[in-house]
Amino acid sequence: MKTMEVLQNGFAKFAKTKVYEKPFLNGTTNHLNLITETEDLSNMDPSRTFVNKVKRLIVKVGTAVVTRSDGRLALGRLGALCEQLKELNLQGYEVILVTSGAVGLGKQRLRYRRLANSSFSDLQKPQGDLDGKACAAVGQSSLMALYDTMFSQLDVTSSQLLVNDGFFRDSGFRKQLSETVTSLLECRVIPIFNENDAVSTRKAPYEDSSGIFWDNDSLAGLLALELKADLLVLLSDVEGLYSGPPSDPNSKLIHTYIHEKHQKEVTFGDKSRLGRGGMTAKVNAAVAAANASIPVIIISGYATDNIIRVLQGEKIGTVFHKDAHLWKSLKEETAHEMAVAARNSSRRLQALKSEERREVLLAVADALEKNQKLIKLENEADIADALEAGYDKSLISRLTLKPEKISSLAKSVRVLADMEEPIGQVLKRTELADDLVLEKISCSLGVLLIIFESRPDALVQIAALAIRSGNGLLLKGGKEARRSNAILHKIITSAMPDTVGSKLIGLVTSRDEIPDLLKLDDVIDLVVPRGSNKLVSQIKESTRIPVLGHADGICHIYVDKSANIDMAKHIVRDAKTDYPAACNALETLLVHKDLSSNGGLNELILELKRGGVELYGGPKASALLNISEASSLHHEYSSLACTIEIVDDVFAAINHINKHGSAHTECIVTEDSEVAETFLSQVDSAAVFHNASTRFCDGARFGLGAEVGISTSRIHARGPVGVEGLLTTKWVLRGSGQVVDGDRGVNYTFKEQPLNTK
Repeated sequence: MKTMEVLQNGFAKFAKTKVYEKPFLNGTTNHLNLITETEDLSNMDPSRTFVNKVKRLIVKVGTAVVTRSDGRLALGRLGALCEQLKELNLQGYEVILVTSGAVGLGKQRLRYRRLANSSFSDLQKPQGDLDGKACAAVGQSSLMALYDTMFSQLDVTSSQLLVNDGFFRDSGFRKQLSETVTSLLECRVIPIFNENDAVSTRKAPYEDSSGIFWDNDSLAGLLALELKADLLVLLSDVEGLYSGPPSDPNSKLIHTYIHEKHQKEVTFGDKSRLGRGGMTAKVNAAVAAANASIPVIIISGYATDNIIRVLQGEKIGTVFHKDAHLWKSLKEETAHEMAVAARNSSRRLQALKSEERREVLLAVADALEKNQKLIKLENEADIADALEAGYDKSLISRLTLKPEKISSLAKSVRVLADMEEPIGQVLKRTELADDLVLEKISCSLGVLLIIFESRPDALVQIAALAIRSGNGLLLKGGKEARRSNAILHKIITSAMPDTVGSKLIGLVTSRDEIPDLLKLDDVIDLVVPRGSNKLVSQIKESTRIPVLGHADGICHIYVDKSANIDMAKHIVRDAKTDYPAACNALETLLVHKDLSSNGGLNELILELKRGGVELYGGPKASALLNISEASSLHHEYSSLACTIEIVDDVFAAINHINKHGSAHTECIVTEDSEVAETFLSQVDSAAVFHNASTRFCDGARFGLGAEVGISTSRIHARGPVGVEGLLTTKWVLRGSGQVVDGDRGVNYTFKEQPLNTK
């Protein structure tokens, strides 16, 4: 079929044609050298092997990626995009950019201009819509100026090419376009294309779908064919094409689009199950280009490195390829298979000598420190997305991995490495009869499932504890820390020796529902949830697997009448403000009634207010202090807020804590040792302190090296759970041919033997 005939029929009809029957560039290598020596390309999913033959690629970035939710330009995302394109350009790729965003940027500028030029009376009148073509005219120059500035800072030259669909009807134009782009690419210039909406003959851009192309997605597809690209990358505001609305937890990412299968499963327009207005155009453009032998990938443009990850062969986004229906995809490993693999690896880990297991942990610590920059980059991308999504400050705080935090994590891993060997310790030895000795020995639990939300540092601690205790591990992290978790997991598993294997620690990244994971009681031995009250409660109610953890961290400090007020102020402020989002932070302050009359209460209140703490009162305190009453006496703020209440004495404080607390961590500040002992013995919590901040309730501060979590359970482990809490025991009996035979002829001695002899 002639190209002109295809163009006259419109780009949407390319899906049924094969315009360019061209092979990939034979012998072309991966110019970016992004595949590491340790990656075996023979094991790469067939849907990603074609990236090794890519030289010329077209990247299309849409308005949803270019702009923020408030309509302003997303400068961080644009900067990250330019940096990726610069790196690709530097390494020899021929990069062409198709960009949207001119109309939105022009609209923003014209609104400001209209406001600046309006009188007060003008502003009282209804404001009509701005002309879309005028917005495009203003926005095009502004958008190009922004790209030019960004690329200039990166020592890259860019060029602008504005086109209309009518141009492509002219064979001379198409020939000249190809020659011009080739010349630019030979000079390492990045051509930037945009539809010239300012002079478009369509009355309603983005609605009128007549012509050869009608939006920048179809323009990108058309250019991919016309300029003979090896790959078309369409950047979206979601991870790719889903089987349903991306916000629906039951939706699955379609890794490889097969037209014959998926065109019936996914609908668009008013009846779209995806609920994404721009996805229809992307899929149409992708199908058309793929049918013409141009591979296409739809990926998220929100990530800072997704284009590079595509060229590394990573399985992200949705691939469109003309041979997709012929591929035999690699079977995606299920959570069940990951758990079995983790158990097998854990047995190999347990078989190592103690010093060899220690060396594994030291290698993990070294790898964390060597890859700090990479961890920081991925973590900053997660933080940017979290800020964009409007997450609260406490979550952002838990999500953040500062350099000093990474160094602290590496240090805690080394502390674990230097601890006494926990596996195979003889805990008890008993002579049952002559030459019949029974031993109780520590051993690994098996496979742990850790479900956590916005704490990527938890992944490191948990992984190190699993290695030290010889357990296999399955991790299910929160989506807000997806990139941080992925890079930390990759760094840690890369430090595993071949004798153990990287599958010791599995990171579940699929959209498997937590309830589905909780059904794996045949391969998972313990679940440890780390997150919100809601998460922990749901897990406890949804599984037959033993659960270790706490639902709330409602920690109390009781300031007794005999307390040293200066000490009390210091402890109270530290417990509340050192890290308000931590589960061991102060949430309720109980004050002896006598302190309300001698000035002690006022000093405590002023100290908290100096720390920026917002106070809520219990029934007595709210009336006395004229402050808002707390919505509940069982409340975890996880922020700079605190409940305060007045109590009659230590017994009233104990009753309050046992009734309204969560059995986590409590403290008494007093100079009266008898009152202190009463408090320490009668408060029913996992950790009880005298004259010390509740923030000390932490595995590292307890000398455990790290913690998998804090348990408020009364079975197995309680308080900060370190290595010891991840072990169980087994009985080993050594005899010399004895049999029971109804206990005839067996003379039981039941003598306890010292542990240092056999």
